[in-house]
Amino acid sequence: MPALTADARRARALERLVAKVRGCRACPLPHEPRPVLRVSATARMLIVGQAPGTKVHATGVPWNDASGDRLRQWLEMDRDTFYDVSRIAIMPMGFCFPGQDANGSDLPPRRECAPKWHAPILALMPEIRLTLLVGSYAQARYLGPRAKQGMTETVRAFAEYLPDGLMPLPHPSWRNTGWLKRNPWFEAEVLPVLRERVRRLFDDQEPAAVGAGTPAGRSGSGP
Repeated sequence: MPALTADARRARALERLVAKVRGCRACPLPHEPRPVLRVSATARMLIVGQAPGTKVHATGVPWNDASGDRLRQWLEMDRDTFYDVSRIAIMPMGFCFPGQDANGSDLPPRRECAPKWHAPILALMPEIRLTLLVGSYAQARYLGPRAKQGMTETVRAFAEYLPDGLMPLPHPSWRNTGWLKRNPWFEAEVLPVLRERVRRLFDDQEPAAVGAGTPAGRSGSGP
């Protein structure tokens, strides 16, 4: 049997790591855990969001909701491309739906996931060139003290982070519709740069084999 290439070894290591993530029970949750992520050793773009909501928890497909529809609109990207794990990895701050508070609002992402899993997963995704930091939780972790005073100013300063392959975005939730109306510069100035970066990122990359986040023949990640 021929020796595995470095890429093949990396892909297998990532598959083993994802299996460990799917079996993780580190957090005390009010429901059965269902970690949701999509990663591959060939992905060039990484989307770091918050945590699954109720619909994503039910389906196991990340961004499979109205927020995902708006995010794909921002990217000018169809669902097939968005869910092509050979190109795009999705790794939220919290892999599982965290539950809801007394008012029925989603709780913040669990704090255990990112410190435990992000670094080892990223170490096996060497092709990542652009990371979208969607929402304040992702921005706080990946920008640290470089983040501005609040999400609005961090997003406004997006050009400062692009040389490092990082792009902060507001969360595309319906709750931020008012924010988008109050900040028209986001659509006028940020989205054109985002779309151009993404277009250039994939200009020379053809769809590849299914990666560690998606069993063959399925359109989304599940337990």
